[in-house]
Amino acid sequence: MLNFKELSLRRGPRELLHDVNGTIHQGQKVGITGANGTGKSSLFALIRNELQADTGEFSLPPKTVIAHVAQETPAVEHTAIDYVMNGDTEMRALEKEIAQAEQQNEGERLANLYMQMESIDGYRAKTRASVLMHGLGFTTEQETNPVKSFSGGWRMRLNLAQALMCRSDLLLLDEPTNHLDLEAVIWLEDWLRSYQGTLLLISHDRDFLDKITTHIAHIEQAELTFYTGNYTAFEKRRAEKLANQQSAYEKQQREIAHMQDFVRRFKAKASKARQAQSRVKALERMELIAQAHVDSPFDFEFKQPDKMPDMLIKLDKIGAGYNDTRLLDNVELLIHAGDRIGLLGHNGAGKSTLIKLLAGELGLQAGERSDAKDLKIGYFAQHQLEQLDSHASPLLHLQRLDPRATEQSLRNFLGGFAFNGDFAASPVAPMSGGEKARLVLAILVYQKPNLLLLDEPTNHLDLEMRHALSVALQDYVGAMVIVSHDRHLLRTVTDTLLLVDSGKVSPFEGDLEDYRQWVKDSLKQETDTDSSQSNGAGNKKQQRQDAAEKRKLLQPLRNKLKTLDKKIEKLNSEKTSIENQLADNSIYDDSNKQQLKTLLEQQVNVTQSLEETEEEWLLISEEMEALQQDS
Repeated sequence: MLNFKELSLRRGPRELLHDVNGTIHQGQKVGITGANGTGKSSLFALIRNELQADTGEFSLPPKTVIAHVAQETPAVEHTAIDYVMNGDTEMRALEKEIAQAEQQNEGERLANLYMQMESIDGYRAKTRASVLMHGLGFTTEQETNPVKSFSGGWRMRLNLAQALMCRSDLLLLDEPTNHLDLEAVIWLEDWLRSYQGTLLLISHDRDFLDKITTHIAHIEQAELTFYTGNYTAFEKRRAEKLANQQSAYEKQQREIAHMQDFVRRFKAKASKARQAQSRVKALERMELIAQAHVDSPFDFEFKQPDKMPDMLIKLDKIGAGYNDTRLLDNVELLIHAGDRIGLLGHNGAGKSTLIKLLAGELGLQAGERSDAKDLKIGYFAQHQLEQLDSHASPLLHLQRLDPRATEQSLRNFLGGFAFNGDFAASPVAPMSGGEKARLVLAILVYQKPNLLLLDEPTNHLDLEMRHALSVALQDYVGAMVIVSHDRHLLRTVTDTLLLVDSGKVSPFEGDLEDYRQWVKDSLKQETDTDSSQSNGAGNKKQQRQDAAEKRKLLQPLRNKLKTLDKKIEKLNSEKTSIENQLADNSIYDDSNKQQLKTLLEQQVNVTQSLEETEEEWLLISEEMEALQQDS
């Protein structure tokens, strides 16, 4: 479908692509990867005919319908749902023709136009738009709000919904998850997996790429190389390639040793929770990931905090929110040294509110808070990117923090964040969002906090920087609370998951795959509630509370079943061993009478224990089934 033949592309004096050959076929889902500035977005501009190849050829089948996400959203009075529906340009064109034919009383033409509208499912356009908006986090009430009433991040969601509304042959998505929360990312992931057209996806979210892509096109040193498989398969292939480069070998071995040591230390604690087991499995993959990132420009670590109190923050029956709206109520939370907490919950449930409260940026509406005397918070949030001094350089930002430090030591530190040479002394103003995010992180790391509060720290960061951050956070000895839609980061750096829902903060029993199912179940419950006219608005909250209560009841039963499964397996093994010994004729000799008596007693005891355990297993299974069926 997309054909490249000896194609080269330049932007100014720099050659981004050189002598590219290859084909992307109909229906393939291709992840476009490569470091920032290598030409990924320029490749999209070429496909959309906004740039022309310097040499060679690029071709698409005629009449290919291309959808992409607009970068600007006009502040118009149109309702949000009408704006999304504009993405179906064919449907909108038919609407105009129908209106014109109705004015001119052209009956035969109208009949044909009605048939065309039916054939493209145009009469369900509003329903399709509503489903898209709901999946991306909009409420039913927000559908009729004017576009201009939404903030920048929510307007980008509208632009994404508009692109998905288009019945396209080719969909181009450039960092679609940047303005989404985890729930919307999960929904979008499922939508894209079922998309029937050809997808080209630029993303720095490893899990997102893994779930969706069938191929990877990697840009490096002006070469575009095509790989079959998802991002993990690509990492493996690239790791093998890089492992053969002698110049990278030593760094690779240090990285692998670091990962293996961390896995060994963590495994000792990994038997208590499924989340911990999930994390170990992810860490075991880190050796492979380390190999694929040996040439990363990022290399930094969190230094030991100067002081590390055991209890850092205590929240006692806290209430918090904005103005008259209370988002959190009766929250009890203890943060100890070494805690590694990931916050989960629907958009607007209060995750960022809790982070702001912990950071001291939001006051209490109720309850009490106690802080350790030596508490030192490192807080990262997106708004801090705009609070950087646009006229100051990265070097000057650190010199203001630590006037007594030598320039060389500060330059060495900044080099770990890829602020090298003249770049370290250049003003912040022209920097990209990713570069500003790296600087904010560098400033945070330099101050050696004993409590990290991270609110979507990976937005704007590329895959290499995300990897470096996850490695650094794994070795961080302080406490951490994090909100992120990057599941790979959550999986590899957190031990405990807390669910923020319906004003409460409670432990989430399970791992991120369980949470994925929880999100789907919650969306289904909301949809069922919306479709039922008899249900009141308060039912959504009640259903979530009921689902939470059901999870609390089910999880101990699941754990008990796992324990019983192991016990049954062990008893069966013992029973088989005894039966094998009793099958030996020599056991019945007079000289073995005592051993025979012992074996027969053991057989009775094991058989009885097995029957009791199996009966208990059946009872718990029936109890679980009854709970799951209970609506």
